[in-house]
Amino acid sequence: MKYCVLIIDGASGWPLPRHGGKSCLELAHTPNMDALAREGVLGLARTVPPGMEPSSACACMSVLGYDPQVYYRGRSAIEARSLGIAIAEDEVVFRCNLVAAREGRMWSYSSGYISTGEAKELIVALNEGLGSDEVRFYPGVSYRHICKIKGHQETLLAACTPPHDIPGKEISGFLPRGGGSRFLRDLMERSETLLREHPVNRKRQARGDIPATMIWLFWGSGKVPEMPPFKQIYGLEAAMTSGVDLLRGLARMCGMEVLDIPGVTDGLDNDYAAQATGALKALDKHDLVVIHIEAPDEAAHSGSVEDKVDAIQKIDREVASRMRSWSPGSLRVLMMPDHSTPVPIQTHCDEPVPFVLWGAGFRPNGAVKFTEVEAKSTGISVEKAYTLMNDFSILRP
Repeated sequence: MKYCVLIIDGASGWPLPRHGGKSCLELAHTPNMDALAREGVLGLARTVPPGMEPSSACACMSVLGYDPQVYYRGRSAIEARSLGIAIAEDEVVFRCNLVAAREGRMWSYSSGYISTGEAKELIVALNEGLGSDEVRFYPGVSYRHICKIKGHQETLLAACTPPHDIPGKEISGFLPRGGGSRFLRDLMERSETLLREHPVNRKRQARGDIPATMIWLFWGSGKVPEMPPFKQIYGLEAAMTSGVDLLRGLARMCGMEVLDIPGVTDGLDNDYAAQATGALKALDKHDLVVIHIEAPDEAAHSGSVEDKVDAIQKIDREVASRMRSWSPGSLRVLMMPDHSTPVPIQTHCDEPVPFVLWGAGFRPNGAVKFTEVEAKSTGISVEKAYTLMNDFSILRP
């Protein structure tokens, strides 16, 4: 038996009054996902424990079968692990977004999805202008980067707001505040002067693209606890494909191989067919493969119903279809969003999300579509989503 976990990041959401009261999952044409729901077990699962932040770090940890209340200590350290950044006892790391503010308001949490190449040039400039024995910046993918700070543990006390939570809002009320915030605010303010006239930004403005006007620091964390290897817990050799550092970091933390598949990105330009084909090919030497797709979440953060629906439909057409047809009878699938990202609020929330368990050993429970409403109607509710992995991997046909 082989196993595939499909994480459709942020695909779940709320009814949209301007679209007949339907969610994006309901609006999307998803014959393959619906078939998985009809032929398998559909229900709801809570991926974010009560009181914890509804981040992909926390939620994806649940989907992978790890209790976030035990292992989650902050997102930035996980991303640092993906980038090979060591964290000493007297060091902390923060997510460092390149953002765009205009007239004092959050214009773009991603600087218009700045390219990775352009972003790396800006990170080099930040290290030259703001870097020191205490501060160093590390380039990631597109707008997502890491800032490591030495000797200022107090910065972890600061209350920080993710920039994707405040689209169009005045940033003054959301800058780091409270204990330890002064050091962070100083870095953010100094970055504005440094980035303002950088050649990368001048070129972006000349093309009509959104410039990166400042850095935004949040999701601070120190060292994270070691996670037991996935194979040790579930007895399966696993691999993962994802376009984001966070998921690659989680994979490395639990001993999964990280697949390098050309065309896999963190956005709407992702090559869904290549990602699915490469992932399923990896089952030649692995027992389980995780396919994480970021595009629906990015579309929701941007407030685009059309882009989110389009991403879901592409996942159905290029990924879910390939899973259904892969060596019939010898593949099990766990398919679910990690969390809900409703377009009206353009950020994450902690409500339960639909899941499907499909394949040998799972009997249909009467569902007909892969939607939030349909999942709720089945009456199956899993309060601790990390327990799904045990049912998925241990249950034998």
